[in-house]
Amino acid sequence: MPPQRVFALPRQQSLLLPAVINPFVQDTKLPKTAVIKCLLLGVFLIPLRVILMSLVLTVTWPVAFIITFNQPLKGAVEPMTGWRRFMCKRVMTALGRAYYFSMGFRVVVKGKQASSIEAPILAVAPHSTFFDGIACVVSGLPSTVSRVENLATPIFGRFVRCLQPVLVSRKDPDSRKNTILAIETRAKSEGRWPQVLIFPEGTCTNRSCLITFKQGAFIPGVPVQPVLIRYPNKLDTVTWTWQGYRSKTLLLLTLCQLYTTVEVEFLPPHIPTEDEKKSPALFASRVRDTMAKVLGVPVTDHTYEDCRLMISAGELTLPMETGLVEFTKISRKLNLKWDSVKKELDCFAAMASSCKGGRITIEEFARILKLPVNPILAELFALFDRNGDGTIDFREYVIGVNILCRPANTEDVLQMAFQLFDTDEDGKITLDEFNALLRSALGVADLNMAKLFKEIDADSSGFITFSEFQAFASSHPEYAKLFTTYLELQRYQAIQEAMPGDLELAGQSSSGETTEDSTSDKKDD
Repeated sequence: MPPQRVFALPRQQSLLLPAVINPFVQDTKLPKTAVIKCLLLGVFLIPLRVILMSLVLTVTWPVAFIITFNQPLKGAVEPMTGWRRFMCKRVMTALGRAYYFSMGFRVVVKGKQASSIEAPILAVAPHSTFFDGIACVVSGLPSTVSRVENLATPIFGRFVRCLQPVLVSRKDPDSRKNTILAIETRAKSEGRWPQVLIFPEGTCTNRSCLITFKQGAFIPGVPVQPVLIRYPNKLDTVTWTWQGYRSKTLLLLTLCQLYTTVEVEFLPPHIPTEDEKKSPALFASRVRDTMAKVLGVPVTDHTYEDCRLMISAGELTLPMETGLVEFTKISRKLNLKWDSVKKELDCFAAMASSCKGGRITIEEFARILKLPVNPILAELFALFDRNGDGTIDFREYVIGVNILCRPANTEDVLQMAFQLFDTDEDGKITLDEFNALLRSALGVADLNMAKLFKEIDADSSGFITFSEFQAFASSHPEYAKLFTTYLELQRYQAIQEAMPGDLELAGQSSSGETTEDSTSDKKDD
């Protein structure tokens, strides 16, 4: 059996695990005392608050109707002026505060809000609940970004119209471009339009970190005022994430509390530099860093696409958190689109659905590849297992397949592999030739690879042609890396035999060929 090299596998720091593994889960634990307290208080508070909320809505809807009467929603929309703007900014804001007060919210405002000329855009984070609309009320009802469908919602649709939102339509293929254009037009109106309030994270998290900011708020290149929102309560009844309590449950729990504190803090406006004006991604990243520093939380590269992958993982009977890969970072560094990552998830699910917790051990890895556990397989497994915990999760699988296996799956490598199997050089590989090389390579004398052979032999002809060999390798790229790893070990063995006593030098020389950088991991951080 060829000796195994011993060296540490260097990893790109930027591809290591994030500080917060899953920002989309909230496991609020309700102790018995809290449940009893909610039941006792709820008997009195819920009916009282429902009555108060209904009274506020009864007054608010006619006011909203008057403000928006005969106001166009689409086309050449102009900003409200005169009495409409006064009623929206003063009367509707006061009614909004009354509505949240009737739900039991105690609002604490810190800092000073800038004017629409000083900071045309407000960036609010972290976004963690449907109650975050309170930031909009505190800010004097600025414009927001809203789906077209929200305008048709009974009662609340009329309130949304008062904001003159930037409308997003899923049915319009140009919706994204039009949305960015509308935000830019309003942001550069020099105070004619109210400020535009945006939740740049684009989805709800558990407030343990700040995820990737979408660039829409930063493309105009105008000053942005960061706005922080906190819920410093002993019992968290507001956090609404992809894994946790439903919205109705959270609403009932919140109404059962004596009061719920919310803090809204306005930070100084961030005036973009020339570099930030040219690069919205840089602008967004620096604003996020500023907000994270004040909040005292880390930043991660998760995004809404991670939520979509979570849902897909659940549909594939994997644990939902399996789909969390920090999509922004993975897609940028590995040049992958969402569809490509989704396809990788389907492949991973086919392998890991029977594995505990959606993680693949080396024994399961060997079973999937239909090979015995041996030094070559162990080395390939170690390349995939980035954190060294003895298992491969989906994130490690995506990175491994794309920076280790696919680059090794070249025409030259496949030709070389085919020629090694085809010992009689007749252009085809028989079962005996296939078994003979794998027995030698893996160091197992009684190895029978008939099952793997039949899988590669697509037409069941009894031999493998190069086209069949190539087709199998393209859909199973891990075999190509297994083969190159075998060649590297063979080369290492030759070096060791030629230079006995200089194991350390040989190990360093060989290890340089096996690190991720040598296998086409040339993507600079």
